[in-house]
Amino acid sequence: MAGVCAGIADYYGWDPTLVRVAWIVLTLLGGSGILLYLIMWLVMPEAS
Repeated sequence: MAGVCAGIADYYGWDPTLVRVAWIVLTLLGGSGILLYLIMWLVMPEAS
């Protein structure tokens, strides 16, 4: 939605699909993925 997973993947040089899968796993294993995503959306600077 906000490009958080793609931004993290780009910053670390990882595959965006792996970051998205990790986010889905975190979300399904207790909902912490949603909270982390929202925090990162607010904290991360916009791409230039």
